[in-house]
Amino acid sequence: MNTQSYKTLTPKADQITKEWVLVDAENEIVGRLATKVASILRGKYKTNYTPHLDCGDNVIVINAEKVRFTGDKMNDKLYISYSGHPGGQKKVTPKDMMRKKPAYIVEEAVRGMLPKNRLGAELFRNLRVFVGAEHDHQAQKPRVININEIK
Repeated sequence: MNTQSYKTLTPKADQITKEWVLVDAENEIVGRLATKVASILRGKYKTNYTPHLDCGDNVIVINAEKVRFTGDKMNDKLYISYSGHPGGQKKVTPKDMMRKKPAYIVEEAVRGMLPKNRLGAELFRNLRVFVGAEHDHQAQKPRVININEIK
C-alpha cells in the first residue's frame, strides 16, 4: 500500500476563491437562516474546506426586517447587554429590537454560530446585513442564491 497517496492537502492563499453571495431573508426563520449563512461564511460546502482557514464566501443579507421567529420568541427571547457599570445590564426583546436595529437580530444569530475565536471574528467581517432590498455592493456582482436549496 502506498502511504504517499494519503496526504492531506491544505489550500494555499491563491487556491482559495471567495465569491459574493446575496441572500434574501424575507419570511425566513431567524435560526434556520443563520445556520445556512454561517455555513456559507465558513465555506463548509466547498471541496477545499479547511477548518482553520477562511475559505468561505462574502454574504450579503437583504430584507433583515422581514425575518420571523417561531412560537412566541418575539416576546419571550431576550438580548442582554452590559455596559460594565453597576446596574448597566439592559434586556431587549426582539420585538423592540426590530423597531430599533433589525439588522442586529440577523447579525447576532449568525455570530453565535461562528467559532468563538479570531477566525470567527475574521469570518464575521465577511457578512453584510441590510434593512430593505437595496445594498451597496452591486459592483461585486453578487450571485443570488435561494437559501432553502442549501442543505
